[in-house]
Amino acid sequence: MKYFLWLLKAAIFFTLFAFALNNQQDTTVHFFFGTRWTAPLVLVVLAAFTLGLVVGVLGMVPRWWKHLRAARRAEAALPAVAPVAAGTATPPGSAAAPAAPTVDLQQQPPIHGI
Repeated sequence: MKYFLWLLKAAIFFTLFAFALNNQQDTTVHFFFGTRWTAPLVLVVLAAFTLGLVVGVLGMVPRWWKHLRAARRAEAALPAVAPVAAGTATPPGSAAAPAAPTVDLQQQPPIHGI
C-alpha cells in the first residue's frame, strides 16, 4: 500500500510538471482601472489556485473558532473522573468506593456546535 501511494504521488507530480512545461506561453490578466499582469500561464493558474485556497481557509476560520470554543465549553462542563489504576481493587471487607456520578447527556451542550 505504501508503494502504491508513492506511485500515485509520483504520477500526480509528473502530470502537473508536464502541464507546467506545456503552458509556458505568456498570458495577460486584465484587472480593474486598466491594470494588467503578464506572466506565464502556469503561474496565472497557480496564483488563481492559491488565491482560492486562501479565501476558502479565511472563510472557514470563524467557524473553526466557534467549534473550538464550543468544544472547550463542553469539555469544561463534563465532570472530572478520577483515573482508575490497573490492578487495584478494593480489599474484601473494606468500604466500597462511591459510585461515579452519572452524566445526563440530554442536558450537555452539543460538542460539535450544531
